[in-house]
Amino acid sequence: MKRVLIILLLALMAGALLSAAINYDTGYVRVSLGHYLLETNFWVALVLFLASVFVVHVLLNLGRKVSHPAGNVSRWFRRSRQRRSRDMTTRGLLELAEGNWPRAQKLLTSAAPHADTPLINYLAAAEAAHGQGKDQDAEKLLRKAFESADGAEMAVGLSQAKLQLASGQLEQALATLLRLRKKAPHHPFVLKQLKVVYTQLEDWRELSILLPEMRKQGIATADDTQPLERQVWLNLLDGAAEQVRRQPGDERSTASIDRVWDELPTTMRKDSSVIHAYARHLAELNFDERAETLLRKVLRNHWSDQLINLYGRIKGNSVAEQLLTAENWLKKRPNNPELLLALGRISLRNELWGKAREYFETSLRLQRKPETLGELCRLNAHLGDQEQSIRLLKQGLLQDAGLPELPMPHPSVLGKNRAAERAASANAR
Repeated sequence: MKRVLIILLLALMAGALLSAAINYDTGYVRVSLGHYLLETNFWVALVLFLASVFVVHVLLNLGRKVSHPAGNVSRWFRRSRQRRSRDMTTRGLLELAEGNWPRAQKLLTSAAPHADTPLINYLAAAEAAHGQGKDQDAEKLLRKAFESADGAEMAVGLSQAKLQLASGQLEQALATLLRLRKKAPHHPFVLKQLKVVYTQLEDWRELSILLPEMRKQGIATADDTQPLERQVWLNLLDGAAEQVRRQPGDERSTASIDRVWDELPTTMRKDSSVIHAYARHLAELNFDERAETLLRKVLRNHWSDQLINLYGRIKGNSVAEQLLTAENWLKKRPNNPELLLALGRISLRNELWGKAREYFETSLRLQRKPETLGELCRLNAHLGDQEQSIRLLKQGLLQDAGLPELPMPHPSVLGKNRAAERAASANAR
């Protein structure tokens, strides 16, 4: 509103000045051309001059438009094609989201030459072709995507790796991702895809290198990668132990498995499953004393039921000292069934049969485990208590089978029924 008032005020002032100027002096203009003579005052001549300039300007613009009709038409057609291309791209992406692969590929490919972002069209069309199993078409579309925009190598490469991985082409996907990693060593999605490929290829060595790198770059946390990292080092220990087993008995060395143990990150050195695997392999390779020493040191500071179970299975350098060590642990954990089971086994190695049976019975009362039950039955059988051994076996079998409560015949009733059956049989004869 203020702007309008200002304009009106300026117009009034200009009109007042113009009126004052005309009243002061109208002026005189005379133009002579041949036999023609034009006479008028200055202000009329000024108006005619400005009007002539405006008309000439309009005519020149109109002339340019008339002289270049093809350019205007082409611009109109180009804008029309772009609108149609945007509409087709939108419909193609919707078809892709709905899983209509053939229709999506057709729309996206047709719209790509005139699309604002042909790269997007070709990448989406490649995904649609892959959905139909047309891998060759997908490769052609990816090449077109690469050619359609500068700096598209990373986007095209990641899409290619994604399609290769979905098709189960693990080696090809790995080659693609390694090529991309050379260009962008810390690219988050490249590293994540490499983790997937290495896991499916079971390339544990490369995973052991990749996972710390992912944590260092902030792509994954320790909690996210711990289960996979545990699996990685367990498999590396298994592979190293297998190498030792293939060595001749006299020349057998644990160098390969020890090397893996030395490479373990700090978190895995405290993991019970990894420690258990290393100690178990040492024991299976007839290095029981090293296994017992390792477990004793670990259990002294970090208790684990899994490790104490293994400790009871391993024969140390001195079984008497091993029993004393375990009994000292029992003072702090008197009701630990796994420790009691281990003590029973260590007592057997010390030929303390009664103590072993007592430990087994106490462990079984605290936790009913088939493993403990089996040890107690075996010991009773060797002690000559066959009846007790059979009773425990029967009891354990019935309880572990989960049988429902059902009525059963009493032995006295069963005896009367059999006598009646024999009497009936004699009368019949």
